[in-house]
Amino acid sequence: MASYKSDLLNLLEERGYIHQITDASGLDALASTQVVPGYIGFDPTAPSLHVGSMVQIMLLRRLQQTGHKPIVLMGGGTGKVGDPSFKDEARKLMTVETINSNIASIKTVFENFLTFGDGPTDAIMVDNAEWLDALEYLPFLRDYGQHFSVNRMLSFDSVKLRLDREQSLSFLEFNYMILQAYDFLELSRRAGCRLQMGGSDQWGNIVNGIELSRRVDGTEVYGVTTPLITTADGGKMGKTMAGAVWLNEAMLPHFDYWQFWRNTDDRDVGRFLRLFTDLPLDEIARLEALEGAEINEAKKILANEATALCRGREAAEGAAETARLTFEAGAAAAATDLPTIQVAGDSIGLVAALTETGLAASNGEARRKIAEGAVRVDDQPIRDPAHQVLVGDAPVKLSLGKKRHALLTR
Repeated sequence: MASYKSDLLNLLEERGYIHQITDASGLDALASTQVVPGYIGFDPTAPSLHVGSMVQIMLLRRLQQTGHKPIVLMGGGTGKVGDPSFKDEARKLMTVETINSNIASIKTVFENFLTFGDGPTDAIMVDNAEWLDALEYLPFLRDYGQHFSVNRMLSFDSVKLRLDREQSLSFLEFNYMILQAYDFLELSRRAGCRLQMGGSDQWGNIVNGIELSRRVDGTEVYGVTTPLITTADGGKMGKTMAGAVWLNEAMLPHFDYWQFWRNTDDRDVGRFLRLFTDLPLDEIARLEALEGAEINEAKKILANEATALCRGREAAEGAAETARLTFEAGAAAAATDLPTIQVAGDSIGLVAALTETGLAASNGEARRKIAEGAVRVDDQPIRDPAHQVLVGDAPVKLSLGKKRHALLTR
């Protein structure tokens, strides 16, 4: 493990965030002598980010924890183009109203992870539409186009992958990396930004921005990328059978967010505790050494700590208590944090109950799960798709498999 002078790089190294650094010694020297403003860009493609963005959000948190200044860059401008990085096809274009609405919704999550304000290490949120919308095409081409080599841009993995597959890459998308490079230049000028961070797929875009800042302004800036976070079974972090694990409560209940972390593979517990919680490293070492049934305690701590960061300590404790009542005590009536629907009348069809609670994505899936014996009502297996669930004064617990539950009330 590398040893650095700066608290920033030492923390990032020991917790597993570093994949590549453009100039490790230069960044280390800078971070050990001054406050380094650093940014990460986020595309507002939905009203919420999902767990796949958590490494980057935590990276900004680590930046602030070690005495530096996080800059959250929202892609209100680049969101009108779409990042082609490792996408099989072009993203659908969004209206300005949708983009602005998404940005407002996403900001609420960052306030749980970062301290915003006017101080030297306080986080700020900016929108690249502020400068990109004002660009004039011919002056931009004249002043900045000369600094980009098309030959080099074609060699970047994010572009090369699409071309190798003979998939269309529009000129609109090809411009994205130029605009991202220009973002770094603008943030360097406006906010003294000296660092861009991102996932490993952003390496080419980050290098472009570093070279543009050096050529146009003579400014030395730096880049750090994080490894692609996959689960022990090779899956992509945050991708589940039930869909995206959203960070905003409006798109995913507290309990479901907590349960996502509780379901972590035994082999991932230590790594996820280092990346996604603030627990001390010696405590993490103790937890990841647990074996057998004891590792479940480590998973609960991971779920509690990760949920507390994103949703607040009260939400984490409520979700943990719901889990205890549901799984350990079997008390459905008290498990009020579970997804709940109110039934009109005294009963509801089992298929409808599964789809309305979100346990099944469609009537067809609901019928398949019933036929497979995966559906239980108050812990009793039901195999009849025509079954009517009777709902009285007490809530009825509806279960799909061992880990997904909902309540039916009247």
